[in-house]
Amino acid sequence: MPATWNKFASEQRALRASYPLARLFLYPELYLSAIGGMHSAADPSWSKQAVAEPIPGPTTERLADLARELGIWLLPGSIYEHGEDGRIYNTALAFAPDGSLRARYRKIFPWRPWESPAAGSEFIVFEIDGIGRAGLMICYDGWFPEVPRQMAWLGAEVIFQVTATPTSDRDQEVVLARANAIVNQVYVVNVNMGGRPGPGRSVIVDPEGHVLQQAGDGEEYLSEVLDLDTVARVRRNGSVAMNRMWAQLDDEGAGVYLPMYGGTIRPRPSMPEVGKGEPAERSLDEEAALTPRY
Repeated sequence: MPATWNKFASEQRALRASYPLARLFLYPELYLSAIGGMHSAADPSWSKQAVAEPIPGPTTERLADLARELGIWLLPGSIYEHGEDGRIYNTALAFAPDGSLRARYRKIFPWRPWESPAAGSEFIVFEIDGIGRAGLMICYDGWFPEVPRQMAWLGAEVIFQVTATPTSDRDQEVVLARANAIVNQVYVVNVNMGGRPGPGRSVIVDPEGHVLQQAGDGEEYLSEVLDLDTVARVRRNGSVAMNRMWAQLDDEGAGVYLPMYGGTIRPRPSMPEVGKGEPAERSLDEEAALTPRY
């Protein structure tokens, strides 16, 4: 949608000028797809099929150019993607400062029955060069604890959860953002659309569940410094210096049979220190699990 893109691009340039030290910018789910409210009168020219694009495509090319122009990590929310299989997906994107597409994540749990796009099937964790590891999650994914747990198991230190919730369950979503941060000892940055049609209330949560920032119900910009070394400290010393769940999962999880999944908890993949030396050796299964699909 041309008007939406023009607003987004001019807004991003203004934000970059206002926050020159910021390295990453994050937007809500389907921000560029110009979605309306659940029951608002639809623009007859708008449909998922009309706004969906292949990846790469015109919108991703423009996003790459914008990230390169501004020299930032740009996570523009999600767009409707025309998949190579002919189905439409709700897909979150991450662009590096050089304009490269570093991660593409298809929403695994669409909000049924209201959402019609196909479900994705892969968890995505990617490197933010020299900083740490991030996972991508979309809205209703956060109601399924398997999604953030798997991303943390794959090494995510921060989970960016893009959201477009227009309904009365935003209270529960804020609780879930905190809970997912606590039980996985990761940062969770959950951005929700503000103003019409969404209630806003975006949150930034640290690895111990403390809310660092919470927006109001209109369009608002939040800024925060995420010190990803905090994740290692919390996992090493425990949440509030007590609870070391990952160490216990590593030590005792392999002996716990999980009937729901038909298996046991596997040891976490070995993780190199970001920006320090060569990656540690991994098994083929671990390497495959850690490789983003573009």
